Amino acid sequence: MPTDTHTKILATIGPSSATRQQLSDLLDAGVDGFRVNFSHGTHEEHKQRIKIIRSLEKEKGRLIAILADLQGPKLRVGNFKEDKVLLKEGQKFVLDMNPKLGDETRVCLPHKEIFEAIKPGETLLVNDGYIALRVDKCSKTSMETTVTVGGYISSHKGVNLPNTKLKISAITPKDRDDLKFALKVGVDWVGLSFVQKAEDVRELKKLIDGKARVIAKLEKPSAIDDLENIINEADAVMVARGDLGVECPIQTVPVLQKRIVKLCRQYAKPVIVATQMLESMINNPTPTRAEVSDVATAVYDGADTVMLSAETAAGKYPVNAVKMMHCIIKQVEDDPLFFETMNSTRRIPCKASEADAITFAASELAGVLKNVKAIVSYSSSGFTTFLTARERPSLPILALSPDIKVARQMALVWGVKPYLNKESFKKFSNVEKCAVKYAKATGLASSGDHIIITAGFPLNIKGRTNMLHTVYVE
Repeated sequence: MPTDTHTKILATIGPSSATRQQLSDLLDAGVDGFRVNFSHGTHEEHKQRIKIIRSLEKEKGRLIAILADLQGPKLRVGNFKEDKVLLKEGQKFVLDMNPKLGDETRVCLPHKEIFEAIKPGETLLVNDGYIALRVDKCSKTSMETTVTVGGYISSHKGVNLPNTKLKISAITPKDRDDLKFALKVGVDWVGLSFVQKAEDVRELKKLIDGKARVIAKLEKPSAIDDLENIINEADAVMVARGDLGVECPIQTVPVLQKRIVKLCRQYAKPVIVATQMLESMINNPTPTRAEVSDVATAVYDGADTVMLSAETAAGKYPVNAVKMMHCIIKQVEDDPLFFETMNSTRRIPCKASEADAITFAASELAGVLKNVKAIVSYSSSGFTTFLTARERPSLPILALSPDIKVARQMALVWGVKPYLNKESFKKFSNVEKCAVKYAKATGLASSGDHIIITAGFPLNIKGRTNMLHTVYVE
């Protein structure tokens, strides 16, 4: 099974990947974690799939991360009398709170928050931006618009508001119900959709109460306005390019992607690049050349993880898509320019600390000392491992944690091979022996090699990284 790349692969579960055999094949193809999308499926379906993943985890002897992706406040139009109606450029179209079935002149928009916040001159985008409406007049229950980009519209199509900041919580009643279930079945990460500000992340973290880590999904222009605060507050970030490309000018998405990845690395926060990475493989066995370049760019940028959505959830070739993504990652990481790029893009941490200095030095030492095969990171919270991964060392990072939840979370962190280690250490010599044991058992090191250890001393104290040590493997 491929475990030979630094950049990780996250795959979305769906009808094409719901059976034990399908999930097993995806893991063997190179998947490091699975995304459970709560916009679709029932709790019982999700429960059975998570149960299978945990069973495969034991069978394959490797830790697997599970992300529960909350739907968030998805805004949609109401129902139409006909299957669909055509809106022509220049025509007037009304959206209101009236539940009456829509036609070519009006439709219900059952979201009072929009009417409270929208202003004349602002834009509504419908059906992933294929239809654009300019607001001419508005009240608390109705708005008159002009169609600036026409097309067919049908019931329940999504609505985006690129210029409007809504006074709405990122966590809906459905999300709260889904979150309660997700924490009960033991997910490792929770994705927060349509984040607008750092306070949204704080609200979710308060609800989770340490039972999982939070991934802030960046999909709205307002999130970009508060970007550094959101990154600082979140445990990880997802560049959700689908809705981001609808609400922001599409040509700005590559620029935003690079900016977000760079900032996340500076803050030592894992970053996932997602949406339409190998989109054509939903229906075709091979991707386009542009898609291959897109995945490669995310890897060269230094993303921790690249994600597949419909490709593995509903596509015809889910395993092929994962294999292709793994091949692209491997090709990029085998390029001598890759680690030159990683070294040239290292930045001084936002808040330099003793821990930052230790992990920076570990990466430098790895480049100087001969026969170093791995960096062994002891971390009860994952903090040391995050810092070590930020440096993007050329060596694999062997992460040992006494907390199974933390160890699983590390499966989505760049370069990390996570393991559960419940040994308690009273002597540092035992720390060395344990590190050597894991390095040998995983095939990362053998007699005559060196390994580097980073940890906090005294051991098993969260948030303290103050030790750097080299060990000769006998």
